[in-house]
Amino acid sequence: MDFAAFKNRVVTTFRLSLDGYKEHQLRRRIGNLMARRKIEDYARYFELLRTDRAAYQEFVDYLTINVTEFFRDPAMFRRLEEELLPGLLKSGFVLKIWSAGCANGAEPYSVAIILDELTPGRRHRIEGTDVDRRVLEVAREGRYPAELLRHLSPARRARYFRPEGQDFVLDASIRRRVEFRYHDLLRDPYGSGYDLIMCRNVTIYFTREAQARVNEQLARALKPGGILFIGGAETIFNYRELGYEKLAPCFYRKLRGG
Repeated sequence: MDFAAFKNRVVTTFRLSLDGYKEHQLRRRIGNLMARRKIEDYARYFELLRTDRAAYQEFVDYLTINVTEFFRDPAMFRRLEEELLPGLLKSGFVLKIWSAGCANGAEPYSVAIILDELTPGRRHRIEGTDVDRRVLEVAREGRYPAELLRHLSPARRARYFRPEGQDFVLDASIRRRVEFRYHDLLRDPYGSGYDLIMCRNVTIYFTREAQARVNEQLARALKPGGILFIGGAETIFNYRELGYEKLAPCFYRKLRGG
């Protein structure tokens, strides 16, 4: 089995597309995993992934970056909290929000905390999606080590978390505000009508062609006036062609329908 056949078997068996990832990085990462297990043949490695749940989970974890933290990039979240979300709330009573590639859930939960303070008692529609089903279970559980809470104020930590052993558990009232589900940005259909989409530090692992395809679909998924929030290492060079205006580093507003 060659590398192309291996990728095809992965997508048909696990519904996980590898075509959009930068090939040299993908080959290197998979090669490292195979070397750890002293496997030189893609067919043998595929059979291991198919029959060994732990090996498959290791495979997914190694291909994706599954750890983030609450209010990562605090200056960006301050702009979101003080300027952008209040602006969106002026035009919509209930916001529809998508955290794409949400990893452990810290990102959509951070937004849920902000909205709980801006609009007490109001239920917004917040989705968190990822290709790693295991990390989605971590997100649903809402249990985090202290270092992932380092950007929270003491007041927010006390209000929204309770200590339990070495970890902190997010209050159920916030956990209930986010719906987590599996979604592969490279192959699954996108929703529509979002007021805010966060897709941060995800597409940097994709090829330019895949990045362009994802950016086009994200633009279509936003409603006019909606905002895209990307990572600090990412830039959308053709944002005008996609119908955006650039508000600030990491933030784009959709100007027209699509």
